[in-house]
Amino acid sequence: MNRTFRSLRHRDYRLWATGAVVSNTGTWMQRVAQDWLVIQVLTNGSGTAGGITTGLQFGPILLLAPVAGWVADRFPQRRTLMATQAAMMVLGLAMAALVLSGFVQLWHVYVLATLLGCVSALDGPVRQTFVGQLVPPEDLPNAIGLNSASFNSARLIGPGLAGLLIAAFGTGPVFLINALSFLGPLTTLHLMRPAEPVRRERPAKGTGGMREGLRYVRARPDLLAIFALVGVVGTFGLNFQLTSALITSVKFGRDAAAFGVAGTVLAVGSLLGALIAARRERPRWRLVIGAAVAFAVTASVSAVMPNYWLYLVVLPFLGLSSLTLLTAANATVQMSTEPRIRGRVMALYMSLVQGGTVVGGPFVGWVGTRFGAEWSVLVGSIPSGLVAVAVGFVVLRRARVRLRYSFRTTPHLRVVPVRSPDGGDECDVAAA
Repeated sequence: MNRTFRSLRHRDYRLWATGAVVSNTGTWMQRVAQDWLVIQVLTNGSGTAGGITTGLQFGPILLLAPVAGWVADRFPQRRTLMATQAAMMVLGLAMAALVLSGFVQLWHVYVLATLLGCVSALDGPVRQTFVGQLVPPEDLPNAIGLNSASFNSARLIGPGLAGLLIAAFGTGPVFLINALSFLGPLTTLHLMRPAEPVRRERPAKGTGGMREGLRYVRARPDLLAIFALVGVVGTFGLNFQLTSALITSVKFGRDAAAFGVAGTVLAVGSLLGALIAARRERPRWRLVIGAAVAFAVTASVSAVMPNYWLYLVVLPFLGLSSLTLLTAANATVQMSTEPRIRGRVMALYMSLVQGGTVVGGPFVGWVGTRFGAEWSVLVGSIPSGLVAVAVGFVVLRRARVRLRYSFRTTPHLRVVPVRSPDGGDECDVAAA
């Protein structure tokens, strides 16, 4: 099988990917409908309300990360995923009922977004680490890349379809389709063959197991560097649905269909980045840092585009750079973390990538409302670029210090390029 799609030779992974495409399509449709409902239907173009909704939906990921990671490492992951997917379907049905009945109010959206965030907080780390049970270790980077490809394939379809449905029928049918889309992963999880139990060392009960994840990350400078980078980018830079809604509707005066098209165009670059990532055997540090710098540059350029069509031209490059950054960082963390504690580490990672929007979402929305839609993007792209440069400088300095120390302590050595355990590029030395 082609190297890009080699994980699909595993039956259970094929099932997983099929269900994910269905569910992710509904999720993207729901995101567009939710932002449009809040910004254009329930308020008068309020970016602040949109930011609050985003923050409420992703805030629980930040607050519940230790518990979510502990659950991912301790309980059967397939059963846990079936429970979380069923809960999200129920919440989707509740939102659809409120909108279709005409009784929906802003506080309803706030409450359901918070509940969805709580369920997603438990679902995320389990979903990220569950793929390790479906493919052998050597195929894990490929499976992570294909997961992102699946997510962004749905992103190609979801926003555009949602925009067309909203323009024709309103947001209600979109929420209903999202709720029904969870039948996809529920069905495929049920069809998976019972695999041999994965032998994992269960974490201690209570807070001891949760604290172990924090101690593990604190003792790993390489993980701390990645967490710092994705924390800033995730908090202030990855608010695409909110910023795109502001730029499309407020700056350019476009309708829901144009908003959906912008999301689809962004996903073109993201899908390309995911497929490229799936071909890599192992991520490298220079890729993580380079992608972060590219993201900062392309996001800044998109913010200052003078018209809608030029804005669309830049969006694929923005999607490519952001997805490359996230996929490379995700694979680096998972590949360099012990399986017994991977769930807790990935929970912390996801709390930074997604949970930071509890602060970043309302702040970015307020900035866009107060100073202009373009500043909702610039307030994230500029700090992201500065942190990427700082992390790159620290990584390069560590490599040089390590190399100088090796030459001082052991003369007559030659430089040998090697790949570090965390997936980065380093230099080693050997006897000449």
